Amino acid sequence: MNFDVFIRSISKIKNIELPAEASHFKMVPPLRRELLRNQRGKVSNARLAGVLALFFPDRNGQTNFVVILRKTYNGVHSAQVGFPGGKLEIQDQTLQDAALRETFEEIGVPERDVEIICELTQVYIPPSNFHVSPFIGITKHTPVFIKQEDEVESIIEVPLRHLLNDAVLISKRVATSYNVEIEVPAFQLNNHIVWGATAMMLSEIKDLLKQVF
Repeated sequence: MNFDVFIRSISKIKNIELPAEASHFKMVPPLRRELLRNQRGKVSNARLAGVLALFFPDRNGQTNFVVILRKTYNGVHSAQVGFPGGKLEIQDQTLQDAALRETFEEIGVPERDVEIICELTQVYIPPSNFHVSPFIGITKHTPVFIKQEDEVESIIEVPLRHLLNDAVLISKRVATSYNVEIEVPAFQLNNHIVWGATAMMLSEIKDLLKQVF
């Protein structure tokens, strides 16, 4: 999709009711309900984080968005694909601030270059006990990405047309942080499997965008 067309349409989503759980439900992993039941007491004390779904024009003027592949480490989100972002720190006044700060740290896009369009539905992540607030943002110039070497394995630029194509919806067996393999709904984007909370966020973005394009 041409980025000029995208820009003219994206502001319309501010006036659309968020599909929220109706979108999330399409990509919910089968263990999620059990995890929520087991962690019911922790939810009220969950930590807060903000992430950014950043859309931008590629060098041909087509609309892309960016996700990152996290480094392999001893943690619940090791080697997973997600949006840039992170937890609320003392210097952040809002979750939007956290998303923008972490995006700059992880992929090198300055906060001043990003326009926030809207906040999406918060997603609770049981394995790490986080409430994550996703934001849609745009930058009108093709970014020069700089990855944070100690946390980001690679930066993945995805054409928007791929997300809007239902052919990228798959079912895949994945290894979870609980040392079991499960069959999950997922997006296959640039040969990467995106599942769990990030897939739930992408599902809401996809449903919103399909209402304005």
